[in-house]
Amino acid sequence: MKRLLSIVLLAIAVLTVAFVPPAFAGDAANGAKIFSANCAACHAGGNNVIMANKTLKKDALDQYAMNSIDAITTQVKNGKNAMPAFGGRLSDDQIEDVATYVLQQAEKGW
Repeated sequence: MKRLLSIVLLAIAVLTVAFVPPAFAGDAANGAKIFSANCAACHAGGNNVIMANKTLKKDALDQYAMNSIDAITTQVKNGKNAMPAFGGRLSDDQIEDVATYVLQQAEKGW
């Protein structure tokens, strides 16, 4: 009986963890406002008007290893290729909020 109870509890724990959405560090609502003001001109709807294959869609973020808060905040702070650096214009908290928003939108499919 104890073994059966242990198995049931383990199954419940595994299923609970499997269906919990990922936790994000920043404030996505604030990130949406910052994204709209600073990023949407090139990345509206998760697209990329400069480099069409490097979108903010989940599959592209996964493909280019940009699927984490750290990777996105580094990109936003420092810029890369045609993307300008926002480290001097946005605070660390604002950049983290944008990264949180981007990841959440990518999970939702934009």
